[in-house]
Amino acid sequence: MATSFTPMSKKVRKEDALEYHSKGRPGKIEVIPTKPTATARDLALAYTPGVAEPCLEIARDPDLSYLYTSRGNLVGVVSNGTAVLGLGDIGPYAGKPVMEGKGVLFKKFADIDVFDINVDAKEVDAFCAVVKALEPTFGGINLEDIKAPECFIIEKRLQEQMNIPVFHDDQHGTAIISGAAMLNAVELAGKKLEQVRVVVSGAGAAAIACINFWIRLGVKLENVVMVDTKGVLYEGRGESGMNEWKKPFVRDTKARTLADALVGADVFLGASVKGLVTPKMIMPMAKNPIIFALANPDPEIDYTDAKTARPDAIVATGRSDFPNQVNNVLGFPFIFRGALDVRARRINEDMKLAAARALAALAREDVPDAVSHAYGGERFKYGPDYIIPKPFDSRVLMWVAPAVAKAAMDTGVARAPVEMGEYRERLHRMQSRRYQVMSTVFARAKAQPRRIAFNDGEHPRVLQAARILKEEGLCEPVLLGNAELIARGIVEARLEDELQGITIIDPTRHANFERYTQEYLALEQRHGITAEQAVVNMARRNYFGSMLVRDQAVDGFVNGLTQSYPEAVRPLLEVIGTREGRRAGGVYIMVQRDEFKFFADCTMNPVPSPEYLADIAIATADLARSFDVTPRIAFLSYSNFGSASGGPSPARMRAAMELAHARRPELEMDGEMQVDTALVEEERRSRAPFCRLTGDANVLIFPSLDAANTAYKVLWRFGGAEVIGPLLLGMNQAVNVLQNNASVQDIVNLAAVTSVRSQGGEFLF
Repeated sequence: MATSFTPMSKKVRKEDALEYHSKGRPGKIEVIPTKPTATARDLALAYTPGVAEPCLEIARDPDLSYLYTSRGNLVGVVSNGTAVLGLGDIGPYAGKPVMEGKGVLFKKFADIDVFDINVDAKEVDAFCAVVKALEPTFGGINLEDIKAPECFIIEKRLQEQMNIPVFHDDQHGTAIISGAAMLNAVELAGKKLEQVRVVVSGAGAAAIACINFWIRLGVKLENVVMVDTKGVLYEGRGESGMNEWKKPFVRDTKARTLADALVGADVFLGASVKGLVTPKMIMPMAKNPIIFALANPDPEIDYTDAKTARPDAIVATGRSDFPNQVNNVLGFPFIFRGALDVRARRINEDMKLAAARALAALAREDVPDAVSHAYGGERFKYGPDYIIPKPFDSRVLMWVAPAVAKAAMDTGVARAPVEMGEYRERLHRMQSRRYQVMSTVFARAKAQPRRIAFNDGEHPRVLQAARILKEEGLCEPVLLGNAELIARGIVEARLEDELQGITIIDPTRHANFERYTQEYLALEQRHGITAEQAVVNMARRNYFGSMLVRDQAVDGFVNGLTQSYPEAVRPLLEVIGTREGRRAGGVYIMVQRDEFKFFADCTMNPVPSPEYLADIAIATADLARSFDVTPRIAFLSYSNFGSASGGPSPARMRAAMELAHARRPELEMDGEMQVDTALVEEERRSRAPFCRLTGDANVLIFPSLDAANTAYKVLWRFGGAEVIGPLLLGMNQAVNVLQNNASVQDIVNLAAVTSVRSQGGEFLF
């Protein structure tokens, strides 16, 4: 039973859905080459004659298909359209949009490629013959939307016949996700799995798979009552509507209807039809009842009706507009990710249990801001209204896939075992291009962890970032602020163990407050600062943190989370200042697909002079080198090498390039040039064959703050780029300014950069 993914509170019009699927290229998926195809040589390697070489290697050893083809990351989503979610037996043609959609979810959440296979075969033998013959193409098979009881027979037969994972998500997906939710619901309700009485509405693939999985988790079979369309499965009912999968649930009971069965029950599990349960029917359930109404797209009982009738209930549905959505997308992408990555022969019960327990454990963790932002700012905390992670929680990959991979290795079904630390690192890189870019910085930060102070020490995001920084060994966080407020924030965030012993500094109570005030006054008394103003400023954490760095009491300082950029950077410029011969500037690293660019200056100077631009270009090139990137610098303008003579911008950029080139002739740079000349090889060849750049520019120097700031925000907000920064260049010591309201990961990234910057050496950008 695949659960609803689109928020049901937002009405989807028929016209909108049809336009979505038909506009532009019909459908939702396409095949994109992963290797170059621009030249005749590329095509000769991709097809004939070059393709013969991997073919011959695979002929000698079929397992090399995982090395020379995409098989190891390719899943077949296979259906005959006999039980399409909420639509029934509509056939393989009509079911194809759903299968394409499943492929989209595989790709989005776990970067798994999918071919959807829609088979015109209702007979078990014919269907199995088709799927078995596809084994050389795929690393795994996801069976989808096949009616019961055929789905049970098909899955079992294919698992026996094939040497790759075969997984019927309609059965096991809902079972695993509901099982994870059940683990937490039972704990919160003060009950025990082995003691709860469970009533199941529905006896199809999803219902039977769910309750069988719950039994493996600890529910007792004898405590389960199942109700199908003809009523309770009771002894003496006869063979009407019975099959071998229902028979284990036949009970010696006087209950004949669903209402009868619910009297005194601890748990209701619905995998049946809309509106089957009324508020009156759940009133006689036990104290703190658990109600999982998972019918799709509308539950057996409305969430609000259930909570109104039983405020003490923990309620879950398949809908995303209410708390506790049991959504299969929390399972299948990550289960297959773990199985594929160790080349598992099958997805066994231990792997499914590992996935459920990982999801349950994740729900007990504090929820990062990025998840809240994805759900309109709604805050989530473990409790009756949050027993299962949200589908857009990016941490699910890091929790479920490793758990599944480890279970596969522990049970002997993995053919390509992995080292778990390295595997988690690989998942991090796959999940976030930012993480991949930052991997060099993280490694260097861990090698020499430094003391990094943080403004806004009581802010929940700073506390979460501090936890990650401590756990990962990236730095030793120092929190600035009111000690009582910070301590209270740590307790509220349930981080007492993780942040035990962390250094907290309250500026006004610090032993060096008076000395710092006098030193600051000596620095700024000729810039309009009076003795009284010096005291006021030093009580502000951004000034005090700057003095801590200046005094080398800490190695670096990060601020700006709750301030505007000018407010945050001013104390740094006054107290720390810039390095001799350098100017301050702000750089963003824009990460998109498999490449990244350095944008400068995005924060400081509205209309920079040629000298300023030359300084920033050189500093940004040095920054690029610190990320193991060979810089290629383009000075941008609306003009291409004098093609537009009007206006001051082209001349200013041309002069800046000449100054920078004279100072650092070993660096690749050129300009002034337009963006397409800088980034498109064909344009460079046709417009400027004399250009010094040997490849696309990766350091882009903009003519004004307007241009730089607009460019990075358009690429970030509209172009889907990930952003690292801003990184503050040219400063005497390791200080940085966050974007206002930065995420936890942004804080972690900038703290790591600051820590490495404080180490000196090649990171003196």
